[in-house]
Parts: sequence; structure tokens; C-alpha cells
Amino acid sequence: MRILIAEDEVGIAKALKLVLEKNRFAVDMVHNGLDALEYMLSVSYDAVVLDIMMPGLDGLEVLKRAREKGVGTPVLFLTAKAEVEDRIAGLDAGADDYLPKPFAMGEFISRVRALTRRSGNYAPDVICVGGTSLDLSSYTLSSVGGGVRLNNKEFQLMELFMRNRGRVFSTDALMQKVWDLDTESETDVVWTYIGFLRKKLRQLDADVEIKTIRGAGYALEAK
Repeated sequence: MRILIAEDEVGIAKALKLVLEKNRFAVDMVHNGLDALEYMLSVSYDAVVLDIMMPGLDGLEVLKRAREKGVGTPVLFLTAKAEVEDRIAGLDAGADDYLPKPFAMGEFISRVRALTRRSGNYAPDVICVGGTSLDLSSYTLSSVGGGVRLNNKEFQLMELFMRNRGRVFSTDALMQKVWDLDTESETDVVWTYIGFLRKKLRQLDADVEIKTIRGAGYALEAK
């Protein structure tokens, strides 16, 4: 799942990015309202963490403009402004949740997970396709041949494929959904990680495979 963090305090933004990535989210990070709006309008996110007090455009204006453009992505306002009227203003602007600073990281992650459930892309704790399963809590891919724990990018790719069985994803689409927009990685990193997953699926004697669709991309299909 892909999350956008819009937070002008770089240290806080990096800490949030780190904890989200440890929980197997793909994360983009911006530090002003203008960039936040541009990213929200150009990328399909599962949730957005939006600070209110930002340069360029404040969070309230960013969300207002995004909603006017039809962006329905769930949004968590993250801000030092904790007065009741501030919360009301944020929710009235179209936010789905409001978390005042300071906060516990455990609560932050729980609220982000709740937002992703509202996005309509929520999957249960275990995704099954045929006899192959992916445990979203332990990041373990299992089939008749046993189980193996996936690393961050392997997990994100496999989750995407298993939640969209049969759907063809181009290399560019996979880059956008799994790797950060500011990554310096080339597109061949996609081929590399698909190779890792194919090897693990063979080792597990899985009944699904990641097929190359010539001229189009990749899809998870039954053998």
C-alpha cells in the first residue's frame, strides 16, 4: 500500500516514513503544500498524512482543492493545533481523521491502517490465491512447500499481485506503486525483484506464478 506524508518538519517526516516502511508501506514524502497537492492529484494513494501548518499552501487548502478535483483518498490530519474548533475545521474540510501532536507511533500506525481500510483497498490478515497465501502480519508467503518471510519490496509486490490476481501491471505502474517517486532506482529493479519472487514461488511449489505478458507487463496467474 502507498502512503503520502506531507509534513514540513523534515525530522518528523523522516521518522514517520521510517516507521511506515518498517510496516511494509511504500511511502512518498513532501514538505510543502504545493508539492502535497501535486502528488495527491497525480498519484493514487491508499492514504495521505497531511500536516496543516505547511509553507506554500496549508493543509486545509490542500485538502479542499484535492476534494474539489475529485480526490477521495482518506486523509489523516497531523498537526500541533489541537483545539476543538481546529479539529472541526479539519474534518469539515474533508479529512477522515485527526491526530494532534505529540502522539505515540503505535497510535499513528493504527490510525493509518484504519484509513487504508476505508480506502476500499483493505485486505484481510491473510490473502489466499488458490493454495498460496500471504500473511500480512508476519510477511510470510506460504504454499504446499512451506513458507518464507519476504523482505519489504518483495512483500509489497506480492501483496499487490495477490490482491489483483490476473491484472496486468506495467513496469512503470509497479515502480509507481512500490518504489518511492524520488527513488534513484532504474526500472530493472522491478525485473530483479520479480525474479526473486519467482524463485521463491518455485521453492514453495506454489500453484500460482508471475507471468510476463509480452508488451504489457506482469500478472499473477494460476499455473
